[in-house]
Amino acid sequence: MSGFVAGTWLIDAVIGFTLAEGVALALYHRQTGRGVAVGEFAANLAAGLCLMLALRGAVADAGWPWVVLCLLGAGVAHGTDLWRRWRR
Repeated sequence: MSGFVAGTWLIDAVIGFTLAEGVALALYHRQTGRGVAVGEFAANLAAGLCLMLALRGAVADAGWPWVVLCLLGAGVAHGTDLWRRWRR
């Protein structure tokens, strides 16, 4: 089933949707002043994107260093998000 491995299209679609969601939230907040400010969701969004990139790398057999790098990025972004929320 080579189409499935090459079919990282589903993961790519989710990554694209997530990026579009982030841009839409940022534009909505910028234009209306309502909604969630970018600084409030950026680290959480980055953590999720890094996890999706790690999954994509694993499915596409990109090699363990790329997967580890993406997982490290997810951990740093998640830690940043927790730290910012904890300070409030």
